[in-house]
Amino acid sequence: MTAQTSRAANDLSAPNDLEAWWLPFTANRSFKARPRMIARAKDMHYYTPEGRAVIDGAAGLWCCNAGHNRDEITAAIQKQAAELDYSPAFQFGHAAGFATAARIAQLAPGDLDHVFFCNSGSEAVDTALKIALAYWNVQGQGSRTRLIGRERGYHGVGFGGISVGGIVKNRQFFGSLLAGVDHLPHTYNRAEQAFSRGEPEWGAHLADDLERIVALHDASTIAAVIVEPMAGSTGVLPPPKGYLQRLRQICDKYGILLIFDEVISGFGRLGTAFAAERYGVIPDMITFAKGVNSGTVPMGGVIVRKGIHDAFMKGPDNMIELFHGYTYSGHPLACAAALATQDIYRDEKLFERAKALEPVWADAIHSLKGLPNVLDIRTIGLVGAIDLASRPDAVGARAFEAMDRGFHEHDVMMRITGDTIALSPPLIVSEDQIGEIADKVGQVIKAVA
Repeated sequence: MTAQTSRAANDLSAPNDLEAWWLPFTANRSFKARPRMIARAKDMHYYTPEGRAVIDGAAGLWCCNAGHNRDEITAAIQKQAAELDYSPAFQFGHAAGFATAARIAQLAPGDLDHVFFCNSGSEAVDTALKIALAYWNVQGQGSRTRLIGRERGYHGVGFGGISVGGIVKNRQFFGSLLAGVDHLPHTYNRAEQAFSRGEPEWGAHLADDLERIVALHDASTIAAVIVEPMAGSTGVLPPPKGYLQRLRQICDKYGILLIFDEVISGFGRLGTAFAAERYGVIPDMITFAKGVNSGTVPMGGVIVRKGIHDAFMKGPDNMIELFHGYTYSGHPLACAAALATQDIYRDEKLFERAKALEPVWADAIHSLKGLPNVLDIRTIGLVGAIDLASRPDAVGARAFEAMDRGFHEHDVMMRITGDTIALSPPLIVSEDQIGEIADKVGQVIKAVA
């Protein structure tokens, strides 16, 4: 068969042909043997091609904070597409881009006043790391090249992000990665923190390991520390009380930049616009994506403190200050979606709603304690995680079966990582729907016992 006839045949069979798409972060063979197909979505639900409603316990992929297919966002995208489909961000601009940057900067704490746009959380992290390295160069401290991440951290899939990240499967197949990277210890200790609600009492002292890293490498070589305020993709690890504040103190002591990766925790997930606000800590940069426009159009970015931004604004006015960017930075459709989403967050007070629902959510998810194989439960904001005991012969198999059965048999979507079930519903979730999610997840846990 020639390439041309193959494509023609594919065109005819495309709706039923699962072969061509190599799905990311997916067990492809298992999926294609028993597909979990989604046809449409609205508010709190996905719908299968057969029309079966599946309640979304994961906000898509931590991103659909305003719920699905909101009419206001859809209309904004359609209107923008009819007016301006694309505008280059290299040497040109458009009104929606500046308006979006201003709205996001208004939400950020302190003097985090400037926004650099990209298209994803992975790009946001690599952008922040590059800004940190470039900043020290323009400050005349080019020896500061070392980047510090954290064990179990997830910072996307760019080479910078997986270098500072600390999830082994994301790292092990891709060589030596970036040089000069070190890692703080992760913050989870089941013996000390099991079944915690919100920030655990134990663990603030783990931030002091940064002092050891400084003693080993010297502060003059360290550019930045990057952490998720709440480690999400590794299985929802809330920061211990005082931990982030201690990190800020040590970074200030040695003049090290502190980056918060808020791709998951941003835009209301923890009951505030950004986790930085919840914890009263002003980092030097915040990365964002996902919730900025409720997952409707790819978008990410970095919010930068005024002093860092201004350090680049020197030299001839006609010279590029930072040699970095993306073709689709500040894409008009993404910006239109972001502006409409921010209106929804403001008008429906969804950040405040998440804060008010946090204890209701915690009660519901912690009610699953005592079910078969439940080793630990963690909740914070509108996020929860349930650790299940691994099967002796197959680590991760129990949670995988739970995810699969949840979708096919119990009409609930959840995230899994290893043998951990992670939950993060859209912020529009009602108290009744919280109860429904907890009930369905409980049924699934019993089914995979």
